[in-house]
Amino acid sequence: MRMQAAELFEQKIKPPEVARRLRVSAKSAYQWHRLWRDGGGAQALASRGPSGSRCRLSPRCLEKLAAYLEQGPAAHGWVEDQVWTAARVAKLIGRKFHLSYSVSGATRLMHRLGFSSQVPARRVAERDEQAVTAWKEGTWAEVKEAGRPAEAASVSRTKPGSPVGRPKDAPGAGAAAPRS
Repeated sequence: MRMQAAELFEQKIKPPEVARRLRVSAKSAYQWHRLWRDGGGAQALASRGPSGSRCRLSPRCLEKLAAYLEQGPAAHGWVEDQVWTAARVAKLIGRKFHLSYSVSGATRLMHRLGFSSQVPARRVAERDEQAVTAWKEGTWAEVKEAGRPAEAASVSRTKPGSPVGRPKDAPGAGAAAPRS
């Protein structure tokens, strides 16, 4: 996109027109024009590579990390469930490579290696499944509010449904009492 802008600038096309043709913001076109003009042409608009900090793990360490992740969480001390959370991966990196990674940094690193973090189900350790089931079957059934009764209704919010004029044997004719 920037190289196309450089070609247009060389043809003496103004930044607003470049923005329109390339479907970018006018701000971007003006920034590119300033770089192109002050920096010596298209070279000034060349990509400088990906932004952000470099990975602090070497390629060899990344291979080791992938192998550790393949072994599973239980092999590294997390035996309660078999999920790799980003927090656990960050802790594993700290233990094995003596580097501090944030949870979001560990997530990006996992994705780069082809893994995804998993979020364990949050359950209270003292949860009694039998008591929960008994409550749902007993108490909840009593407490739960019954649905609306079947009455003659209208789709209009301002005009109530009326059984007047409806044949006596029509479906729903006897469901509602006439209003007074």
